[in-house]
Amino acid sequence: MSSASSVIRVGLLGCGTVGGGVVQLLRAKATYLEARLGAPIEIASVLVRDPGKERVPELDRKKLTSNPDDVLGDASIDVVVEVMGGLEPARTLVTRALDAGRQVVTANKMLLAHHGAELLERAAARGVDLAFEGAVGGGIPVIRVLRDSLASDTIESISGIVNGTSNYVLTRMQKEGLSFDEVVKAAQALGYAEADPTLDVGGGDAAHKLAVLAMLAFGARLDGVKVPTEGIDTLEPLDHVFADRFGFVVKQLAVARDRGAAIELRVHPALIAKDAPLANINGVLNAIALEGRALGPCLLSGRGAGDMPTAVSVVADVVDVANARRSGASGRMTRAMKLTPRALAPMDDVETRYYFRFSVFDRPGVLAKITGALGERGVSIEQMVQQGRGTGDVPVDVVILTHESREASVQAALAAIAREGFVARPPRMIRVHG
Repeated sequence: MSSASSVIRVGLLGCGTVGGGVVQLLRAKATYLEARLGAPIEIASVLVRDPGKERVPELDRKKLTSNPDDVLGDASIDVVVEVMGGLEPARTLVTRALDAGRQVVTANKMLLAHHGAELLERAAARGVDLAFEGAVGGGIPVIRVLRDSLASDTIESISGIVNGTSNYVLTRMQKEGLSFDEVVKAAQALGYAEADPTLDVGGGDAAHKLAVLAMLAFGARLDGVKVPTEGIDTLEPLDHVFADRFGFVVKQLAVARDRGAAIELRVHPALIAKDAPLANINGVLNAIALEGRALGPCLLSGRGAGDMPTAVSVVADVVDVANARRSGASGRMTRAMKLTPRALAPMDDVETRYYFRFSVFDRPGVLAKITGALGERGVSIEQMVQQGRGTGDVPVDVVILTHESREASVQAALAAIAREGFVARPPRMIRVHG
């Protein structure tokens, strides 16, 4: 602790949306937090790119700096909070803070997905903590649940809706029949989507979060692992219509399973039965379903993004690491997280049910060729429907639900069917969850 042990001094790296929320929450809850900690929390300095930019009114502008040394070189600072995002300079600055013996809190899922194990090892070696509740699920306390509450259990699987932008887009496509582009424009106007939404709708953001969850759930060292990822940008309103017809809704899912010899990680759109809990998580909400060997199923849900939900998690971490420092227990939280390299199961080995939509010219023998190509590769059909009747050059949609099949077999069958002359467009494939 600093020499002025009656004050907890915080250095903030970044003051955008989440950083501004942290400033506001520390101000609004100052009396309560002081009573809980036995000391007030004071923001000592705030590193920003542009000190002249407008910030939340609760922030004392005299604390702003564009010089990292004003934060990392201040020996009186007890806790460094990184809410800059991205890999650099965040990685360099967090490393410096840990090496200087500071308690560190971060909400940076990209940084943790690429360098989490390395940073945790560095923190443990320095006897300090690296806390990151805000990195996944906004205000949902999933990191704390995995790290502490379920420490006595073995987590077997995780299935999550962990990107609010994608969930908002899919919800409106489903309920209003809008196109992907229409909803993305609306999401941008409401501030739910970035000007470039690729990281969200392309699945990259969810993949980063899944890597962090797998690190906690399975003790897996996954620095820089490439999670198999598919976005929602190719989905069409018709896919939602057919999903509804079969009793499903479409969601973007992050899935992790411990398969013993390897762990299975994947992010992609999925059909979920309408009566399943995850199917009813709509709009910008997030939800994470955990399956414990002893506990069984557990669902955590809430607002997964934004300034205040994420700030709630960040400030909770500040309280935890400050308490640890004041009680002389720094580093215990981090030392408990033991990570070992785990192999990633090939996507080809995934086994699940599948939805196919074929746009084909309505000619004799087409259905026989489609079912034959699937059957030859061991893909068994559960249901099949043809929407209307094609005429001339106007194709018709054939939709198939399969029994559980192996991914490699499915991909081989789809590739063979796509080469046929009766196929008007590349086949659509969506995995079925559960």
